[in-house]
Amino acid sequence: MAPHELQLFIAAFTSLQVPFFHLASPHRHCHPKQRREPPCRHSTHTQREREQGMRLFGAHRAALLVLACVVVVVIHGLGEAEALGGGGGFVRAQGTRFVLDGNPYYANGFNAYWLMLLAADPSQRGKVTAALGEAAGHGLTVARTWAFSDGGGGNALQLSPGNYNENTFKGLDFVLSEARKYGIKVILSLVDNYDSFGGRKQYVNWARAQGQGIGSDDEFFTNPVVKGFYKNHVKTVLTRKNTITGVAYRDDPTILAWELMNEPRCQSDLSGRTVQSWITEMAAHVKSIDRNHMLEVGLEGFYGASSPSRIAAVNPSGYQLGTDFIANNQVPGIDFATVVGQGRPGAAGVHGERDALYGTVYAKIYESARRGGATVGGLFWQLLVPGMDSYRDGYEVVFGETPSTTGVITTNSRRLRFLSKAFARARQAQPARGKGRHNGGK
Repeated sequence: MAPHELQLFIAAFTSLQVPFFHLASPHRHCHPKQRREPPCRHSTHTQREREQGMRLFGAHRAALLVLACVVVVVIHGLGEAEALGGGGGFVRAQGTRFVLDGNPYYANGFNAYWLMLLAADPSQRGKVTAALGEAAGHGLTVARTWAFSDGGGGNALQLSPGNYNENTFKGLDFVLSEARKYGIKVILSLVDNYDSFGGRKQYVNWARAQGQGIGSDDEFFTNPVVKGFYKNHVKTVLTRKNTITGVAYRDDPTILAWELMNEPRCQSDLSGRTVQSWITEMAAHVKSIDRNHMLEVGLEGFYGASSPSRIAAVNPSGYQLGTDFIANNQVPGIDFATVVGQGRPGAAGVHGERDALYGTVYAKIYESARRGGATVGGLFWQLLVPGMDSYRDGYEVVFGETPSTTGVITTNSRRLRFLSKAFARARQAQPARGKGRHNGGK
């Protein structure tokens, strides 16, 4: 996923009745010392094209998560751990909605890829607690972060295939424990397309070191040894027992969903068949271990061979990445889809460009939620707290530094919270009305 993203959730496996809001978005999430500039891929498609694209997608049974550019922060600001959907059970995809404890659930949140990495150092855990506490205090309900960091030293999670840094794993335990305290659900991404934190390149290099004759990093998706490494990592993470809460990850409702990969790409096969086969295999693997949680691919949202007219009309500059937004999200076991959006870094500026963009996206989210549509939330890139200057990338939101942006996000959070409560009250009133009729209205 990319900086300055707002993920718009659109429910699972059903016809989508509303257009998705797709912006172009930088995909880099690098460590502050490893940043690279993303390729230029600004979207130029019109609202009509978006609507046509969504109708095409609506013919299939999948949900959508749009990653667009919005700065992070706020709902009611009361410091309560009161999620927009309420309750502490598992979030499900039901029709064109997410549902939690029988009520609509709106995923209003942020990206913070760094949570596990900082929490691996006990002296830095205060920043993790501060970020989650401030997010909850502003009504945010979902955090997306990494459950990977492959190879190398330092706070890497997986040092070599099957060899894990327990201190880093305990950092992830801490993240989930703190998120649980603050009523925040977590999306955990399982591997990276890019090499900032090892990613698929590291998996390929591990296989080469074992004598595999691999010519391209794209063989991550096809080489049996590499796929075995990935499957083992998936099993290790999903079956991990939290050392703080005592709850296995696959049994922990704090986790909203698993993500197969951060922005998969396979440009050696633009047909999308290679990635499609990999998604099919890995989705089945995840679901064989964990039937409690939702699963998404981590796609950027590019159309492919299943909708050729959309490639030129909607994909920025007709760009193809070896993925297929329609087909990839039809795979059994995939519960909702993702789209990445982009704005300019630091666009908040004196002209309020970021505020206007966020306002537009949040309005789309709210209107869809109000109508019971498939767009049910968003996550922005990225939330930081004071003392993290080396992590700044021009897209960050630090509470207190951008009052106008905070206000935009706060307004959206408050509206979604009230909407959620209205749906809950209506649901609670239904049995009472039925009982009254049965008893003659007494």
